[in-house]
Amino acid sequence: MMARALPLSGRLSGESGLRLLMLLLALALLVIGLLLPLATMLIKSVQDRSGDFVGLANFARYVQTPALVGSIINSVSIALISTLTVVSLAFLCAYGITRTCMPSKRVFRMLSILPLLAPSLLPAISLVYLFGNQGWFKEALLGGSIYGPIGIVMGMTFWIFPHALMIMMTALSNSDARLYEAADALGTPKWRSFLTITLPGARYGIISCAFVAFTLAITDFGVPKIIGGQFSVLATDVYRQVVGQQNFQMGAVVSVILLLPALLSFAVDRWIQRRQVAQLSARAVPWQPTPSPLRDWVFALLCYGVAAAILAVIATAIYASLVQFWPYNLSLTLDHYAFKALAGGGWDAWLNSLTLAFWVTLIGTLVIFFNAWLTEKSQGYRPLRQGLHFMAMMPMAVPGMVLGLSYIFYFNKADNPLNWIYGTFAILVLNTLVHFYTVCHLTSVTALKQLDPEFEAVGASLKVPFWKTLCRITLPVSLPSVLDISAYLFMNAMTTVSAVVFLYNSDTRLASIAVMHLDEAGHFASAAAMAVLIFFTCLGVKLLHAVVSHLLLTRAQRWRQAT
Repeated sequence: MMARALPLSGRLSGESGLRLLMLLLALALLVIGLLLPLATMLIKSVQDRSGDFVGLANFARYVQTPALVGSIINSVSIALISTLTVVSLAFLCAYGITRTCMPSKRVFRMLSILPLLAPSLLPAISLVYLFGNQGWFKEALLGGSIYGPIGIVMGMTFWIFPHALMIMMTALSNSDARLYEAADALGTPKWRSFLTITLPGARYGIISCAFVAFTLAITDFGVPKIIGGQFSVLATDVYRQVVGQQNFQMGAVVSVILLLPALLSFAVDRWIQRRQVAQLSARAVPWQPTPSPLRDWVFALLCYGVAAAILAVIATAIYASLVQFWPYNLSLTLDHYAFKALAGGGWDAWLNSLTLAFWVTLIGTLVIFFNAWLTEKSQGYRPLRQGLHFMAMMPMAVPGMVLGLSYIFYFNKADNPLNWIYGTFAILVLNTLVHFYTVCHLTSVTALKQLDPEFEAVGASLKVPFWKTLCRITLPVSLPSVLDISAYLFMNAMTTVSAVVFLYNSDTRLASIAVMHLDEAGHFASAAAMAVLIFFTCLGVKLLHAVVSHLLLTRAQRWRQAT
């Protein structure tokens, strides 16, 4: 006897229940990977070493310690100076790319993203070789020392610049040509058109860029750890309290204080974005720059000066890793890449990073895109979907140091059923996935919003299971974003330092952590070699990503091409 087909109502009911289960699992991932660890850290900050509740006594002790309080002032001042420097440079370079006819724009754009392929430790190491006590250009600092605020600001500028440039290019890329034509017809000077049309049109992007740069600067650990010297900031204070003094309660206090400016910056940025209005109407005419030789070459010199600085920092790290003993014996060698009998883990650490990056890329791409699909394309369970989207936005506001320390407090508890993942690759994968969750989620949601809801409606009317529609329609159309997410996760898993610095052991030490340990042990050339190895690994993956994207998109999205 043939089995009876499941009625449409029963099938839809079954799919609805399955979607509910998947929503709950997605929420559970973020609750376990983010909310519970942060809550445990907050509890730890109001307890003493024995676990007894002491209220705000730990915070009071922090305020009464001048050195620790000074770190707040140092962190804020460094973040403000770095933000002003980065935003100014990014605005000028983005203006040159979008508003002038400067030559070779594509070359500059490719060079400008190179800092994304290296850990933040690399620019700090290069700056020591360039401006340190044995550096070639130490006199350029006019008696100042690279070990302190000068070096931190320079390292931060290198590392944050590509993030700021991408935001600025987006802010300046859309403009209505009719506004400029009207200004020209009225005889408005160019500088006044810039102040009354260009700046107001890009103001939300500029503000957003400033908050992103400030958050990255105040929470970064790699640059101040290598080049900060005796100049303390909040991120290095967390590390000293936990690793140096084993004072986990005070580490939790500093983490809470570090979390506050990041949360405030994130909240203000989200508020600004909600107030943003469309700059282009349906009748807008895209603005195209007209040649102006003097202006174009001025911006070309500026942009390629920035590109030269980026290449100089990277080239210095490469050269330092290849010479015998800087600056006394400059003969070339590959001995520093052997990592023999040195602290840090050597090639095993690099293989561990590759393993971590592989699993984070594979699991993270699937989980994040599928969870974004649940929030954007699922029907019903609106409160759960809104809750999932809200929680997906939270990791962006949590500094890596804070997330890593909170994982110690939560997963290292003996009564936690997930205690078994502590000290394994599993906790590194979960931590890295959660740390970089938000950007990938926003990328996925942006791609999914471009798809007409009728795809799902037609599939349901034809009794096609939702997973077939997802695999045959949604995923192929969103393939460019999926590939971008995978590359983003891989590179960040290779370069991350702050989020995993508390979570590794001798068997799971990573390449980025090895750079820090090699530098601490005085093996500066080997530290440069490991940082360069990470850079070229990410560069190779980026090139492979470009080739694979071209091949897959040519086949999977042939329908987009003109016949």
